[in-house]
Amino acid sequence: MLLRLKIRLQFTGWLQYIPTAVAGAGLLVLSAPGALISAWHALLFWTPFCMGTLLLAVAAFDVTMVKLRLRPKERIPSAPDGLDDLDLIRSRRSCRSFQDRYLTTEHRQELARAMREYTQPDRLIGTGAVRLEYFTAPLTVWPTVGAREFVVAITPHVYDRLAIIDVARSLHKVVLRATRMGVATCWIGQGADQTSVQRHLGNRFDPKRDHVLCVCAVGYRSRFKPLTVRLIERVQRRRLSVTSLFFADAGFKQALPIDAAPFSAYERCFELCQWAPSALNSQTTRCTAVTDNTGRALARLDFHTATASRHYAPVALGIWCATWEAGCEALGIKGSFRALSQSERGVGEAPSLPRYDVSWIAITPT
Repeated sequence: MLLRLKIRLQFTGWLQYIPTAVAGAGLLVLSAPGALISAWHALLFWTPFCMGTLLLAVAAFDVTMVKLRLRPKERIPSAPDGLDDLDLIRSRRSCRSFQDRYLTTEHRQELARAMREYTQPDRLIGTGAVRLEYFTAPLTVWPTVGAREFVVAITPHVYDRLAIIDVARSLHKVVLRATRMGVATCWIGQGADQTSVQRHLGNRFDPKRDHVLCVCAVGYRSRFKPLTVRLIERVQRRRLSVTSLFFADAGFKQALPIDAAPFSAYERCFELCQWAPSALNSQTTRCTAVTDNTGRALARLDFHTATASRHYAPVALGIWCATWEAGCEALGIKGSFRALSQSERGVGEAPSLPRYDVSWIAITPT
């Protein structure tokens, strides 16, 4: 029953405001006994009373300004200025609260071009038919508020792991293009109601052929956001260390010395992947580096998933692929992705986890 209530509140857009109001009301209830005892113990009354009153005031403010949108008009953010490509990628943050306005025609057209460009067959790793669709609707998602424009990642109905990696990689390239324009984005997986997404897509979605993998909200960042969302953002800013994500051996025992040659040339790329988004920021991707015969150059980077997740882990891996590729392009380093067999990687029987998926292969300058 509680789960059904939670889902109902989540997809009616009220769950973001309930915790603050409940906490405030609870503190007021706790303060009641303190009002009946001596003034010597007045602190037992006033502390929870004041905190409870403050939280209820915050909840009322959040509902008024965010849920009901009774707030002043905000300016369209300008495009980032003075950042190189690497700093731009690193500066990208998930947006949890959007302004009450649509994208400009110019920004929407640029996103459409990026969606077409990055899903061309010659840009993909696999052969699965993937695509990105755009729609505008007051879709309620968790925990983001105010979102009204979305890019939908669609893969074949029949499970295709490489297609999942491909569409996530393509969508994150669109996300990075949006960041360059000053457009905010937020990846949304379980927080989106797939039935609603399919309904809004209309005849662009065939349930016998297509599968909605995830959605990405796009729009302009708002400075107004519920207290609950602010707390979620603070918790999700934590990341694992680079040494927990990149390894120098196939057994994932030896941390990769990223500050030593030849890996130091890619140090910024390692950092960018460390801060790449993933579901609940669970960071399920792991990488092993392989040098060439001389040991003086990186030959390839093997991407693995650390969990058995059929969808969200390969999505996170696809985001890493896009991030790594963008970082290398910013550094002028060329390479390409390919799924290699065990014999091509020179490894024996692989463990079930971490699971190998794809490799980035460096292109040696001629």
